Amino acid sequence: MDHVLPRLMITAPGSGRGKTTVTCALLKALIRRGLQPAVFKSGPDYIDPMFHSAVTGAKSRNLDLFLGSEGLARSLLWENGAGSSLAVIEGAMGFYDGVDMSTKASSYHLARCTETPVILAVRGNEQMLSLAAEIRGMQLLRPDSNIQGVIINQAYPEYYPMLKEGIERETGLLVLGYLPNLPQSTIESRHLGLVTAAEIHDLQARLEALAIQAEKTIDLDRILDLARQAPPLLDEVLPLPEPVAGKPVIAVAKDLAFCFYYADTLSLLEKLGARLVEFSPLEDSQLPEGCRGILLGGGYPEIHGVALSANTAMRQAIKQAILQGMPCIAECGGFMYLHEQIEGSDGAMHPMAGVIPAAVRRTNRLQRFGYMTLTALEDGVLGPKGRQLAAHEFHYWKSEAEGHGFMGEKPERPGRWTCGYSSSALYAGFPHLYLCGCPEAAATFVSACSCFKPLPDSAGGNR
Repeated sequence: MDHVLPRLMITAPGSGRGKTTVTCALLKALIRRGLQPAVFKSGPDYIDPMFHSAVTGAKSRNLDLFLGSEGLARSLLWENGAGSSLAVIEGAMGFYDGVDMSTKASSYHLARCTETPVILAVRGNEQMLSLAAEIRGMQLLRPDSNIQGVIINQAYPEYYPMLKEGIERETGLLVLGYLPNLPQSTIESRHLGLVTAAEIHDLQARLEALAIQAEKTIDLDRILDLARQAPPLLDEVLPLPEPVAGKPVIAVAKDLAFCFYYADTLSLLEKLGARLVEFSPLEDSQLPEGCRGILLGGGYPEIHGVALSANTAMRQAIKQAILQGMPCIAECGGFMYLHEQIEGSDGAMHPMAGVIPAAVRRTNRLQRFGYMTLTALEDGVLGPKGRQLAAHEFHYWKSEAEGHGFMGEKPERPGRWTCGYSSSALYAGFPHLYLCGCPEAAATFVSACSCFKPLPDSAGGNR
């Protein structure tokens, strides 16, 4: 059965062109019209979806064609878009930028496999006719690009009519409007990209200003027409392992220090029988009542080193639980938290949970940035020896003891290395996992949580 889902993608020739700004402006303007858009992010990025969710009030989802299959992307697009007015997908990096010098896992790849109309966001404050040449090149590189229109970001209002006329004449594409430079709506950046949505105290005011501007200078009616031209979406129901009995409670670390999670991974754990309960390593003194497992996601523990270190009760509770065998997945920032010490952004060393007898220190460059495949070198909480997991890394910090539980390998590049910790109860490492791409690993983890029996005096409220 095919499903009708109006949809479009906002992408760009490269990073820094304002994709997130244009996407958020469009989403907020559509909501002000009374529409209910669903929103997605191409690729593995965690931060942009937080801004999407701040706009829509609903979880933004990632669609990634390295971490998961084309069928999974189509399935999740329909599952999470059904019932919405339209689906809006924000691209990643440049439209064609995929694995190395290929289009694999690029925004173009995603638009093609989901048959989604594409709108290019370009910057209009640096070029004139050369901007039309750049757009024309984007059209011609792949004949099936499905690029249907252009929105000009940071355009000078007095030059916009001239840019519009020139681009439409040279490319045949619709120019669907523009956003001028709006300093009051600027979103700051830091070492992993934009600051997170939760850290901007006046975010809703900034989003409102973007929406009001979009209503004035972007042709929303034509954009909706483009979205409605998307062909029906193929219905693909992918099989999942059977749910685990017992509804084990899994504690999910969620605060300013730990905030990087894939919404569909959390939903998958619930489908497989888990009950997720959030807690804060910054503010809480113990794990949630009756918990049988822990998720320590990525984030910014290095920025919150003082507060995390000061919460001795929580550090001890997590260490005690893990040492007693409570199943735990600790990715990147969560992995850092399990060390004895972290070098904070302030340059000081801060005591952490102490599960891993080593320190984590800052470097001056990204470490093993990008996609990778992990192969388990031993049986563990994510499955048997030999199981492969697609993953990605994005961090500047480096551990003195990165582990030997997995063999890591970059796609289409020579070189292999060992990394991560693996046991019957623990996955800990810098690589971020996308468990939707391997639901069997998620099921193994939930099953381990269901089987775990805490001691009477263990953390988690069993006192």
